[in-house]
Amino acid sequence: MTDEQQIRTLIEHWAAAVHAGDLAAVLAEHSPDLVMFDVPPPYEGVRGMDAYTETWPGFFEWQRSGASFELVSLDVTAGTDVAFAFALLRCGTPDEFKVKPELRLRLTIGLKKLDGRWTITHEHHSFPHDDVPAPVVASEIGAVLDRWGTDTAAGDLDALMEPIADDVVSYEIDGNYEGKAAVREVCAAGLASSPDSISFSIPDPTVVSAGNLAVAWSIDHVTADGTETTSRATRVFRNTGSSWELIHQHLSYPAS
Repeated sequence: MTDEQQIRTLIEHWAAAVHAGDLAAVLAEHSPDLVMFDVPPPYEGVRGMDAYTETWPGFFEWQRSGASFELVSLDVTAGTDVAFAFALLRCGTPDEFKVKPELRLRLTIGLKKLDGRWTITHEHHSFPHDDVPAPVVASEIGAVLDRWGTDTAAGDLDALMEPIADDVVSYEIDGNYEGKAAVREVCAAGLASSPDSISFSIPDPTVVSAGNLAVAWSIDHVTADGTETTSRATRVFRNTGSSWELIHQHLSYPAS
């Protein structure tokens, strides 16, 4: 085999060993002084075979929950005694892929030819950092809440439902509802309860976020038939990659 073919086979065997949870095969073909830049800390990297070995049992345990570790692409460039490869892997749980089907682990591997054998001396694993800056999230969630006000005034039920997740769970004033269809019925009944347009506004929502989740809490103002009421609201949103969708909300009045 050519050097590129040898390295490709080595990495394919390594990835298969990771997926199988075969620690001995994972450690094979690695230099004792290797350095790995992994997804979790330490930030200075994992250095040496002992430290590298210790990273795998926890990963194997997570993988037994049904997670994948599969090569999607692999490119290899080899010189006389130094080589590198870069790859994308499908690494995640079924639930993670439901939310983000394109999720990929990025991998770069450095190798040296030692005693006539290609040996891994460096690994770098990472996922893209997709946290949206907090001010941007607050603006985007604020836009969703403002649009609900506009759509409520227009009586546009379809538009109201657009940012609602199929698996939403909503704790409403009058009961608990699961699923988009159930929440749609609640909203339809609300719109039909007033002969005039309904005003719905959230003046000063607070939004905090991390990763693909955001939480907003607020005092909601609703005016129908000339009467204004206020209620407390906590809402959880999930970023689908293209928009924010409501996955949970909790509405209440203070106990009198």
